[in-house]
Amino acid sequence: MARALWRWLSDDAHRGMLRLWVESYGRSLIDPDGPWAGFARDTVEDWLELLARSQPAAWRHTEAARAQRTLVLAVLRGALLDLLATGDSARTTAALHLQLDLLE
Repeated sequence: MARALWRWLSDDAHRGMLRLWVESYGRSLIDPDGPWAGFARDTVEDWLELLARSQPAAWRHTEAARAQRTLVLAVLRGALLDLLATGDSARTTAALHLQLDLLE
């Protein structure tokens, strides 16, 4: 799932929308009672739910599974921020795959 998400996130066609996502995420953190209130938290929960769907059903409700999803989300989000800042798809993709290989 993480590799499929990265293919989508790193696609040049989605850069504009993802920049808007980053801006909205940041505004939610800066002005927690403003028009973007709860956006960052809701986004995290949405991503974690999506990642949970790829985990074995018998394991996905454990703390270890939630921690694994959180780690994968952190890697995806970090690589995405770096990609948006630098445009260096090769480096960020290699780093993401390295971390996912270590998790497997």
